Amino acid sequence: MRRQFLAYDGLQVCPYLQGRVARLPLYRQLTRLDPDDTDAAFAAGERRVGLALYKTTCPTCSECRAIRVLVNEFEASRSQRRALRKFEAVGRVEVGRPDVSTDRVMLYNRHKRSRGLADPDDELMTEEGYHGWLVDSCMNTLEMRYLIGDQLVGVGILDVGRTAASSVYFYFDPDPEVARLSPGVFSVLAEIAFCRARGLDHLYLGLYVRDCVHLSYKADYRPHERYVDGDWRKFGPDR
Repeated sequence: MRRQFLAYDGLQVCPYLQGRVARLPLYRQLTRLDPDDTDAAFAAGERRVGLALYKTTCPTCSECRAIRVLVNEFEASRSQRRALRKFEAVGRVEVGRPDVSTDRVMLYNRHKRSRGLADPDDELMTEEGYHGWLVDSCMNTLEMRYLIGDQLVGVGILDVGRTAASSVYFYFDPDPEVARLSPGVFSVLAEIAFCRARGLDHLYLGLYVRDCVHLSYKADYRPHERYVDGDWRKFGPDR
């Protein structure tokens, strides 16, 4: 049984849509979630940050939709297959436990700044902050490391339950020579392959917001389901 307490429940500026107000109650988990509780949290549209879980409950907006790829039915598009071939020709993926290091934190900060994901006055991520967000976990959490030769060019954090996995965050080297390999696309395909190899049914991609360029791309991975009014609704190749 999950034990938790409400750590934060205030209104804030929406991080996804300009001019909107967001409410994301944050529940600190007092015990580690077992695989079944982890799956239940995913299926309810909950996301993890550090040792806490949250779910959007915004007062005047319902544009955020949890989204999950149907692993056994997924078929990569032509452009996705190209991205797969490009990265596999020069790179590799290693899977292990999440960790914090100077090179990870520097890569994270470079990615966030160069990709327009940070406000000008945002402070840089520190090793302590990185550990608290991506390494500390109340679930079974893995790190997928993307390398070209011995160079770390990307890191993905993945929470894993009994029948599903949830993509927490992915960041990569913004250098043009790496960016041209479409590492973001490749990382999703690598996570789908991870799920398929382990017999998992779903890969949760976090939140889909149609009018947010940083989140709308998730609809490109089909077929998938979106969490709408308490139910999972399927969107296939033609929708």
